Amino acid sequence: MAVDDDPSIREAVGDYLRGHDLRVTTVADGGEMRMILAREVVDLVLLDVKLQTEDGLALARQLRDESAIPIVMLTARDDVADRVMGLEMGADDYLTKPFSPRELLARIRAVLRRRQPELPRGRPEGIRAYRFDGWELNLNTRRLKNRAGETVPLSNGEFSLLVVLLGAPQRTLGRDQLLDLSRLHGDDVFNRSVNTQIMRLRRKLEDDRQEHKYILTERGAGYAFGVPVETVH
Repeated sequence: MAVDDDPSIREAVGDYLRGHDLRVTTVADGGEMRMILAREVVDLVLLDVKLQTEDGLALARQLRDESAIPIVMLTARDDVADRVMGLEMGADDYLTKPFSPRELLARIRAVLRRRQPELPRGRPEGIRAYRFDGWELNLNTRRLKNRAGETVPLSNGEFSLLVVLLGAPQRTLGRDQLLDLSRLHGDDVFNRSVNTQIMRLRRKLEDDRQEHKYILTERGAGYAFGVPVETVH
């Protein structure tokens, strides 16, 4: 979410970031920011220090007191005091206006990578199976059973990817993250793209080929497993 009271900057930032596969909401002030935060999941806030009616530093402090959402501050002045104050308020990075859109994108991606939640690597310790919506994936036998109790065959790559998705249900995972984590589960390295493996898994899991229920695509972010998962120890 980009918070800036200059319409031209909001439009330019929104258009550029959307053009690079990021989902962007632009707002003009703290009131709109709080309304969006109350009803949507926001991964990062791009916040102008000098808003017309509010203090961006005060908004950053309030935001940090209430959540751990990453914050990148924008300032119109090359002022060390502003930058230091922003970082002390809990901002993760800052950028001075005028700025390069390419640098802004790079800094946003860097902050998101640093703040990405850690996921367990390798075979989950002590977990025997995952269950979801009547399905069961047995980690010992590497067998997937559908709601009718029938075994659905999986390749090593499909099994590895499904283990990662089930281990982080309803959490968006990027393609690079899925690829990296999946390599550690199977007997061999992925020899196909994540997108291909996702397509194959969907064919085996989904009844309706048009409306995906289990493996959801989060545009510009990756994939998420869309239903609750029960862990069997």
